[in-house]
Amino acid sequence: MTLNELDNYFRSFLHPENFTSDPSRNGIQIQNQKPDETPVTKIAFAVDACEATALKAHEEGAQLLFVHHGLFWGGCEVLNGNFYKRVNAFMKNDLALYACHIPLDANNPYGNNYGLAARIGLKNPEPFGFWRGMPIGCKGQLEKPLTVEELAEKALNPGEKPLHILSFGKKLIKSVGVISGGAGEDVEQAVAEKLDAYITGEVGHEQFYYVKECGINLIAGGHYQTETVGVNLIKEKVEKELGLETVFIDIPTGL
Repeated sequence: MTLNELDNYFRSFLHPENFTSDPSRNGIQIQNQKPDETPVTKIAFAVDACEATALKAHEEGAQLLFVHHGLFWGGCEVLNGNFYKRVNAFMKNDLALYACHIPLDANNPYGNNYGLAARIGLKNPEPFGFWRGMPIGCKGQLEKPLTVEELAEKALNPGEKPLHILSFGKKLIKSVGVISGGAGEDVEQAVAEKLDAYITGEVGHEQFYYVKECGINLIAGGHYQTETVGVNLIKEKVEKELGLETVFIDIPTGL
């Protein structure tokens, strides 16, 4: 498939047109020289677009890098300093860049949040958590009650550890809300929904006493760790449906 054909494929189920308040320039952020002609035979997937992921994607023989966090966020960027290095890593290797931010957070079933919901065993998850008027997370009831430690273990990959666990709620958790990434302040929405626990990527100092006083459990699984989910689900979908070769580029930040 060509780059433009892949763009149509991704748009057919990620529907970026439904997320117009997202500042990310969702879709093709850097094209290749011949987007209607050059066949894409291998796609690399990563959480972040940066010089390191671009160079590794080229080293792996990919013609396209698909990421959650792209390079362009709506404003005008000057191509100098480290930003030039990032863009040049794509341009000099004729490597295309495809970014999908909020549409990948919110997608059911291939997004970060519904993917996490599936991991922990949420029954019939439904939309939860709004950002700039867009529903991005999901909530639901667990198949069986879990402790906060058990819930954190199920949410992450084997060997991964959460950044923080704030266990200020019920000992046995039944209802959970999920918003990946940097959504610590959205614990307020979980409290308003009277949920037993809230899973996100990171939490700030300013949320600590709010969480404690409201009596809710919060798991900060790591911004990076909670957002490897969606790109890997898209990777699996591409392999199954398109038969293309893929690779996941894992460059954890520890944050």
